[in-house]
Amino acid sequence: MLTRVKSAVANFMGGIMAGSSGSEHGSGGCGGSDLPLRFPYGRPEFLGLSQDEVECSADHIARPILILKETRRLPWATGYAEVINAGKSTHNEDQASCEVLTVKKKAGAITSTPNRNSAKRRSSLPNGEGLQLKENSESEGVACHYWSLFDGHAGSGAAVVASRLLQQHVAEQLQDIVEILKNSAVLPPACLGDEPDHAASSSRTLTRAASLRGGVGAPGSPSTPPTRFFTEKKIPHECLVIGALESAFKEMDLQIERERSLYNISGGCTALIVVCLLGKLYVANAGDSRAIIIRNGEIIPMSSEFTPETERQRLQYLAFMQPHLLGNEFTHLEFPRRVQRKELGKKMLYRDFNMTGWAYKTIEDDDLKFPLIYGEGKKARVMATIGVTRGLGDHDLKVHDSNIYIKPFLSPAPEVPTAFTACRLCPLQSRQWAVSHPGPALCQRCEQD
Repeated sequence: MLTRVKSAVANFMGGIMAGSSGSEHGSGGCGGSDLPLRFPYGRPEFLGLSQDEVECSADHIARPILILKETRRLPWATGYAEVINAGKSTHNEDQASCEVLTVKKKAGAITSTPNRNSAKRRSSLPNGEGLQLKENSESEGVACHYWSLFDGHAGSGAAVVASRLLQQHVAEQLQDIVEILKNSAVLPPACLGDEPDHAASSSRTLTRAASLRGGVGAPGSPSTPPTRFFTEKKIPHECLVIGALESAFKEMDLQIERERSLYNISGGCTALIVVCLLGKLYVANAGDSRAIIIRNGEIIPMSSEFTPETERQRLQYLAFMQPHLLGNEFTHLEFPRRVQRKELGKKMLYRDFNMTGWAYKTIEDDDLKFPLIYGEGKKARVMATIGVTRGLGDHDLKVHDSNIYIKPFLSPAPEVPTAFTACRLCPLQSRQWAVSHPGPALCQRCEQD
């Protein structure tokens, strides 16, 4: 009997928290429950759960740990486990996906074809190696492995949408550069369609004395080459992929914003993706999730957490430049604690956006407003509302009991660290190994085997 009471209370509290934050049953705004869902709710497809198992996974008392039924269902021995956060919401708001995309050039245009035949593709997943796609006989493509994790909050809508669509945005961004990436011997052109410039820059360099004497190549002489008042940066191929991933996150967030008036896309989510393309491993992170590589017992961090404390200066600078975003209720300055009225006229420690240290300032009336960033560690919040500063969605999120939107301070831009070179047999290697062994090759372990 006691167990039933606890279960009822947990489910009731979960429903209240979900409803109060405008999640599954959002109230008002563009995310109301009268709008249809963009995608039906479910757990990651690679888990292969039945509807009964999906319902059981939301039990706040049992809290079953969901793992892969078939250990080789995902490539490269990828593991997966999840459990619902007790009492947080009626559903597990987190999502994940694993796809193999084919980025290819079509006749007349550079296009991409994310594999949309999910059922056919996943039917080949159990053997792991079945993820390798057959190349289209009409056009050659580049296979791209893609993994993603989404930590949802205030509803599962944004996480579900991102798990279904972000990979398509990644493929669409890569389609414009796939032919450039395949030709690794030539640096990317500054403008598409330009021929590579192999002319020696030294032939165009003149000393000031030679120029004044009117020598060959001097300004005004018949053989003067075209004047160049700039030097062209050499952009490596990896930077194109990093830019494509950054653009994909931005486009995904814009799509959620556009479609929230048509669909019930509740809440927001952090996003962490891993892409393996042409022997390089890329990790893109927007939020406070962590990615690590474990190699030969060594733990290599691949992402850093974006929190109100780590992004303090960015948030403060935005508030300083656009004070109207604070709604006359917050101050962009940071103090060691909440300023009290009795401290008016006294000097207190503070930090502005251009400071890493602390200094004293005389307390004024504006300093009595609630701080933009308040709290410490995991309790730090932006506008006393949210503890992450990067992610997708949250376009309707407001400060409690106000009309102040928090989204302007939440960025969808991910951090993409330096690419890692992958071994031909086991894909995950360290940056140090990549530098000393450029290009896809074999790591020391595989060489010994």
